[in-house]
Amino acid sequence: MADRLEEYRRKRDAARTPEPVPRRAPKRKKPADGAGRFVIQQHHARSLHWDLRLEHEGVLASWAVPRGLPREPGRNHLAVHTEDHPMEYLTFHGEIPAGEYGGGRMTIHDRGTYRAEKWRDDEVIVVLDGERTSGRYVLFATGGKEGRDWMVRRTDPAPEGWTGMPELVRPMLPSPGGKLPRDQREWGYELRWDGVRAVAYVSGGRLRLLSDTDEEVTGSYPWLRDMAEELAPTEAVLDGVLVRIDRAGRVRPARGGRATADAQYLIFDLLWLEGVTSVELPYAQRRELLDGLALTGAHWQTPPWFPGTGAEALRTAREQGLPGVVAKRLDSVYEPGRRSRRWLSIDTS
Repeated sequence: MADRLEEYRRKRDAARTPEPVPRRAPKRKKPADGAGRFVIQQHHARSLHWDLRLEHEGVLASWAVPRGLPREPGRNHLAVHTEDHPMEYLTFHGEIPAGEYGGGRMTIHDRGTYRAEKWRDDEVIVVLDGERTSGRYVLFATGGKEGRDWMVRRTDPAPEGWTGMPELVRPMLPSPGGKLPRDQREWGYELRWDGVRAVAYVSGGRLRLLSDTDEEVTGSYPWLRDMAEELAPTEAVLDGVLVRIDRAGRVRPARGGRATADAQYLIFDLLWLEGVTSVELPYAQRRELLDGLALTGAHWQTPPWFPGTGAEALRTAREQGLPGVVAKRLDSVYEPGRRSRRWLSIDTS
């Protein structure tokens, strides 16, 4: 009988990796009634991906899915068929040392049980029932070297209320305003930054960045790609501005290029989150959701806002040498592509 874990052992040195490396070949077992356990691991290796592992005949049949399992039907994601893994991998998490096969941090994203409707060498259909992942998925071979190239697709309806990530949300714009609103308590205030407006689409640990003229500018800001990986597995559409802040605190637009310490993406709005659009929510609620994401990294952050205290916001802007503030009604929805009087741009001078 062939050793199902031969390739797994050949790629690993038990003395150098914390991964389980069993000495003996597993006994072949067929899950009763096509049922079994599964685990999905988030793997920060050379490139971020998710590993789907299904209990099958005494081992874990495994696929590496670069963008994670699709959450809505009709969307195919690449799934690379990898070597079988030992059953002990159902609970494995930890740091695989750099230089070792699969080196990088591995965490458990989800686990649960599944029911197999079909299992062939070139096609597997399963219904997953996990803590975070549920649904009917088909994995199917597409060829490639040694049959490693597969795709995965969700075949049942998306969860109730789910809306797909929008392809394009044009930025909402403020109208010029002379003075602070009369009733400051009905407004929230943000510092106004002199930068490049950009909307970030984050999915599967990957970033797509569009300018306010709908231009794809992801490649111009390579220093922002880590934000998508840090946010994973969360998927979101964010509105913000790209700036460079020098040591003296002077702010200027970030026109792209290499990563430097002063490069920042300042995020001030949330337009879609985990299958739910938020453009119709009041501004105050969008800010609450955005703040809950705790987006802080080497080159990105969510600047503070000032609910109901316009004079304080304007004073802070003056102290920091910024051109002004943007006042936003607390009950204002996000109006894509429109210049609205519910957002007002107020100069410090």
